[in-house]
Amino acid sequence: MAKNGSLKSTLAVSLNNYLDAGAIVAGGSGITLWQNYLGLSEMHLGWLNALSANALGAAIGAIIGGFLADKFGRKFIFTYNLLVYMLGVLVVMCAVSFPMLLAGFLITGISVGIGVPASWTYISESSEVNNRGRNICISQMSWGFGPMIILLLGMLLAPGGYLYGPVESLAHAVIGADAAQAAVEVFSSRVVFLTLLVVAFIAWTLQRQLEESAEFEATKVADKKKGEAGGLLHSFSALISNKVALKSALYLAAIYLTWNLVASVMGFFSPHICETAGGVSNEYANWMNCIQWATVVAVTFGISHIIDRTSHKLLYVLGLVFALCTWLLIVGVGVNGIATLWAFVILWGLNGGISVQIFYALWGSELFPARFRAGAQGLMFFTVRGLSAVWGLVFTKIYGAGGEGFTVAAYCMIALLLVSLIVGVMGCPDTRGKSLDQITRERYGEDM
Repeated sequence: MAKNGSLKSTLAVSLNNYLDAGAIVAGGSGITLWQNYLGLSEMHLGWLNALSANALGAAIGAIIGGFLADKFGRKFIFTYNLLVYMLGVLVVMCAVSFPMLLAGFLITGISVGIGVPASWTYISESSEVNNRGRNICISQMSWGFGPMIILLLGMLLAPGGYLYGPVESLAHAVIGADAAQAAVEVFSSRVVFLTLLVVAFIAWTLQRQLEESAEFEATKVADKKKGEAGGLLHSFSALISNKVALKSALYLAAIYLTWNLVASVMGFFSPHICETAGGVSNEYANWMNCIQWATVVAVTFGISHIIDRTSHKLLYVLGLVFALCTWLLIVGVGVNGIATLWAFVILWGLNGGISVQIFYALWGSELFPARFRAGAQGLMFFTVRGLSAVWGLVFTKIYGAGGEGFTVAAYCMIALLLVSLIVGVMGCPDTRGKSLDQITRERYGEDM
């Protein structure tokens, strides 16, 4: 493969990250509008978060998608999965009740989960040795572009925004001139989800044209020669019975879970936190979070140029230092002033640019053989996002309706991030500059 031959396929597959983060933030940025329209409580918001692409929906999809990708191929996922995503987005767009909105979030979340293991696996398997980290960073930049663009659209289309006029006209044309104001205003969120539908269709069109992973095809040929079925149960059994693989899975799940419990809350509730704890308007909160995601994109772009020749342990520690500073600011100073609120937002953006998720995606594809590489990621993602769903419900209780429990929540976040830092440093693998085949032989021997 040419030096940059993997770039085109990386860009096509990275749109899945745009759709993943975009779905989370589209729900979060418009949550106040849905709350007003449907009369939702804080517990309703917790359930939307728990069953969305942010948590349980993605968890269910990941464990299905991971093993399907190992059984039928990465291309199989790319051919059909985004059709499910488009269905979920359509349900959200047409939602007129809480159960319908919840169902749309769940379907979209399941699709996101199905796509994640195949996407990260495909990017690594199609990358050159010295570009694997770069390509994972590109996929993470897409993960940052999604929220940034969705938040910008949310602000422009929201009540009072520059593009709210056409949205209001559309709403009156669809539901009548005498419709309730809350029903009209929520159309801005419906239009935001429409943009995700368009991007999903483009991504589906591009991904259907991709060739199957060469590593996957080689593994299937090897399995056939050995007379192994290579089915879903076989892949799962091979994963959990291999001590090296199981140890790797526990390590990656530990560092990603503890970081993601914090990140999942920030991803969905960040605008809500700025409004309630920071006391700013919905529009201002969305602007702040848009700047935060722009910071994520800028930092990840910079990291993409050095990650393949810089100590992974050093970058990992740096990202978590920014994350810890974010929440130490809360317990030390608070967010009652606009300056500290901005510091909170920017610090978390710096963390997002060198996030644990970058290394989880990179190491998750490096530390497992192709035979159950996607399945391993699916199992870990299921565990992490599933527990994040439970945490989302717990967080709403700790946080309170008006943000009165924010300091207590901050202490919880600091403890989780410290675990991610300590465990990550202790088990940081030495994989930089090595091919996937070389890593597999070093860890599992020649038979894998």
